[in-house]
Amino acid sequence: MKQLPIIYLLIISLLAGFSSLAQQKVYLTHATVHVGNGTLLNDATVAIDSGKIVLVQQSPSFKTDETMGKVIDCTGKHIYPGLIALNTYLGLSEVEAVRATNDMAEQGGFNPNARTIIAYNAESKVIPTVRSNGILYTQICPQGNRISGTSAVVQLDAWNWEDAAVKKEDGIWLNWPSQFRMKGWWGDPQGYEPNKDYDKQVQEIKTYFAEAQAYKGETVDKKNLRFEAMKSVVSGTQNLYVRAWYVQELLHAIAFAEEFKLKLVIVGGQDSYRIADILAQKKIPVILDRLHELPLHDDDDVNQPYKTPSILQKAGVQFALSMEGFWQVRNLPFVAGTATAYGLTKEEALAAITSSPAAILGIEDKAGTIEVGKSASLIVSSGDVLDMRTSNIEQAFINGRPVDLNNKQKDLYNKYKQKYGL
Repeated sequence: MKQLPIIYLLIISLLAGFSSLAQQKVYLTHATVHVGNGTLLNDATVAIDSGKIVLVQQSPSFKTDETMGKVIDCTGKHIYPGLIALNTYLGLSEVEAVRATNDMAEQGGFNPNARTIIAYNAESKVIPTVRSNGILYTQICPQGNRISGTSAVVQLDAWNWEDAAVKKEDGIWLNWPSQFRMKGWWGDPQGYEPNKDYDKQVQEIKTYFAEAQAYKGETVDKKNLRFEAMKSVVSGTQNLYVRAWYVQELLHAIAFAEEFKLKLVIVGGQDSYRIADILAQKKIPVILDRLHELPLHDDDDVNQPYKTPSILQKAGVQFALSMEGFWQVRNLPFVAGTATAYGLTKEEALAAITSSPAAILGIEDKAGTIEVGKSASLIVSSGDVLDMRTSNIEQAFINGRPVDLNNKQKDLYNKYKQKYGL
């Protein structure tokens, strides 16, 4: 038997060393732990082992030493679950003005077979900026057309899309027809008028879903890729995300989902507060779009977008906050912070970007809260993560692995800070 060259033996031993380091048990001690489900633990310890959370214990007398593993003193600091950003196209767009870097939409009206996961760029320069604000998971969603395609869930520290994928096919996205259309064009708006084709467009959707339900791939020689992609949605086992805003559109989308027995999730939903009791009764989740915008109606309270999360919370509606886009996603925790000034508690707002998104995505067994048995994806901050004035993410872990929190903006800051001797 040939002996391995000495260089190979050295490489093998180094890799083994790195592997053991990655699997080393880590204790985060004496922290304020925000579990993500409304529970707050003071002076608590979280232990990480083999990528999982193995201990969450509130005990000032809990003793650790270096023989047990790596001990990190988090006195005065806060531990949060990794934040989850819904309704984004992070990793699908790099420079909006450069068409070649945008890969979040396909041509044609109905594209349920368009999969965002295979277009995901894990090396996007935008990802580190988002990650450094505590966002460790994101839902990447298709854009445009009537049926945009299929979304996916990814974690934000990966070599490629296969490595990033948490859920390769999360659900199909439908843009519900608007009851109003803009006069003129977006650069020269002249007000709005009723959409005369609304009923026709709704009927086109119903016809398409009826055909998808009738489709049986096993009985045909040549499979229809679009209808194949619809199988999980029309069978009610996968989410149908419907972008809709006005109250009548929401009610029509709900009636449509009931007619076809679909697992509906409302996205956008600015008028959702008007039908909060219906949404709660029917157990329909809502992914609210960005709160930092003008109200939908001219006669709405100017603060209505800020108050909607509290109204949904009090009505018992399952909801999550989102920040549509890609680079904008870094501000998600501060959007949640705004909601705390208009009725939500801090822990309720945190749940809207952690445990609630995880439940909507169907990954609540892996992420969303700091509980034993779940993936060790969490962040450590020296301040309130929902407050842009004090938030300071010092450490992050994804699946128990320490994550680099550096990014291009920090590099530029340090570069020019030194240049001018500040």
